Parts: sequence; C-alpha cells; structure tokens
Amino acid sequence: MKLGLYMATQWRQGADLGPELANLIEQVRVARASGLASLMVGQHFVSSPLQMLQAMPLLARLASEAEGMRLGPGLLLLPLLNPVVVAEETATLDWLTGGNAIIGLGLGYRQEEFDSIGIPFKERVPRFVEGVEVIRKLWRDDVVEHRGRFHTLTKVQASIKPKQPGGPPIWMAGDVEAAVRRAGKLADAWMPSPMVSEENVGRLGALFRETRAASGLPPATEFPIIRECHVGHGSNALDEVREPLGFKYEAYAAWSGDSGFVPKDGIRADFDKFAANRFIIGSESQVVDQIGRYGERTGTDHILLRVQWPGLDQKTAIRTLERLGRVVEKLA
Repeated sequence: MKLGLYMATQWRQGADLGPELANLIEQVRVARASGLASLMVGQHFVSSPLQMLQAMPLLARLASEAEGMRLGPGLLLLPLLNPVVVAEETATLDWLTGGNAIIGLGLGYRQEEFDSIGIPFKERVPRFVEGVEVIRKLWRDDVVEHRGRFHTLTKVQASIKPKQPGGPPIWMAGDVEAAVRRAGKLADAWMPSPMVSEENVGRLGALFRETRAASGLPPATEFPIIRECHVGHGSNALDEVREPLGFKYEAYAAWSGDSGFVPKDGIRADFDKFAANRFIIGSESQVVDQIGRYGERTGTDHILLRVQWPGLDQKTAIRTLERLGRVVEKLA
C-alpha cells in the first residue's frame, strides 16, 4: 500500500496566503521525510467562501521539495481548460519532476465555474472526451492532426513532450457510474473523491475494472483513492478536527447543489456517520487498521490523504504527517 499527501490548498476568506504557502512547503518536506510516495493538489475557480491557489503553478513551486515523490494535479477541470495548454504544462511538470508526474482530470460540477469562464455546462462531457484525445495525441504523435467539435490542430507539433514515454498516467475522477465507465475507457486509473463511501469505492472500482476489460484494455496498474485523514488520540480523534472538517463539507454541500455528493441539510448532525463511512481518522494503530481494511474491501493500493482543512492549525497537520511516517513503517 502506498500513501500520499492530497494537499489542502483552500483557506477561509481573509487568510494571509504568504504564511500559508510557507506552511505548504513545510508539509511537503515532512511528508517526503515520512515516506509518503505522492503529492496531489486540487483545482477550483471562483471558490467563495474559500480562497484557493491554482494547481499547476503551485506544483511547479513544490517540485523541488517533493523530489522523488510522484506529483500532479488531482484534479484539473478539463472542460474549462484548453487541452493544448494542459498537455504542454503537464509535459513541463514531468521534466521538472524527473518523470514522476501524474495528471488527474475531472468534469467539474459547479455551474458558476462554467458560467464565469464562458463554457456551457451542457458541453462538459464532450469537451472532456475530446480534450483527453487531444492531450494524448500531443504526447504521442510527432505531427498532430485533429479536427473535432471544439478543437482543430493542423499538422502541429507539441513544444514539449513528457519525459515519460506516452505521457504521465491519466487518473480520472467521478463519483457516479457514468463517470466511472468513462474512466474505464479513457483513463489509466479511476480516482474517487473522499465523498464516496467505502462500500461504493469497492463497487465502483469493480465497475471500472469490468469496463476496462470489456474495452479490451489491460488491467490498471494502480487504484488510487482520496481520503480525509487525521492521526490523533483514539476515540477523541474526530472531535479534534470536527469543526474544520464540518466547515469544509458544509462548503461542499453548498457547492454541489443537487449532485448528491454531500447531504445538503444536517451535515453536522449526521457527521459522525458520514465520516465513519469515508474518512480515515483515529490513533496510529487504528489508522493502520483502517488502511488495511480499505485495501482488503476496496482493492485500493494507493491512498492519498488530506490532513488539513480550512481552520485547522499547521501544528496539528504536521503532527499527523509525522505520525503517518510511523504508519508507513507499520504497513511496510
């Protein structure tokens, strides 16, 4: 089992981001020293009530601290982006990381992001599928020809190709069956969000594998998932992080509308049950057991752990990362 850091890059409005950037750099250094194998950050636009650093420039800044770790955005909202830019920026990141880049891609689900950027929400699936095709062509072909609904490339060459032959692994997010089937046909791995319950991680992971086999593709070499994590003091561990986690998921509930990702009402009232089915929280020994259970019940072999949320202090996040070093040793 590999463990990674899914870095929190959102803060409440008004926070001074200078010290927060220094905190992120410290977290990466501690994560690397603790034996964590990977580092990913997310992406959103117009993210009120939270402010958020953008993924690709942040990853470029963190690449030197994360030397030897796999590194990438988890995930970019591809329908909102130009796939030529995504292909060449990811190829650049691959060289900056010595061939250790990953790219996570997703559809996006917030209407205001699409409205603000000027992309019709109803076009997000076809834009996503065509964008992946363009990215793979730019990584693979010496001369690219593409005539699609949204993009036209006429006998062009990418300015830069990735260090990894064929490009970095493409991981696709999506928490519903249609998205998982799409990932089974287009992606190198499916990556569920922390909002997917343990039971559904296993069920949808099986659907991904079935779809991949039916498409004539070889088995995926990796099954990454994202989980919220706090390594604390046993039965009190959830209480130690309840307020910042509750704030985070109330923001998700406000963002997600009718998507069903997070219950819109009573998130705090039902939070213990919600957390128990999704998050990895407890003492060191409990976290070791929970990670082992996830591997057995879902088939995951790579868990990216988010250890900080808006309002949680740096010292608590660092303590969790240090304790995860001992968890890594026990899992070895």
